[in-house]
Amino acid sequence: MPQRFTLEYWTDDDWYVGRLREVPSVFSQGETLADLEENIRDAYRLMLEEQLPQRRDVRSKPITVDV
Repeated sequence: MPQRFTLEYWTDDDWYVGRLREVPSVFSQGETLADLEENIRDAYRLMLEEQLPQRRDVRSKPITVDV
C-alpha cells in the first residue's frame, strides 16, 4: 500500500542529502535528486523490514500520548 511522505532535502558538497519529515530517522543521500529519492525509498523499506515482528503472537492497539 503506497504511503505519502514529505522529503526534506538540502545539498552538502555537491550531494543531495535528505530525510522523511514524518519519519525523521530515515536519512539518505544521492549524487542527484533522483538518486536521493530512490535511496530514501530504499532506506524506508529497509527500516520497515527491520521492524517486522519476529513473533506471530505480537498484537497492537492504539494509544494516546500527551505532548
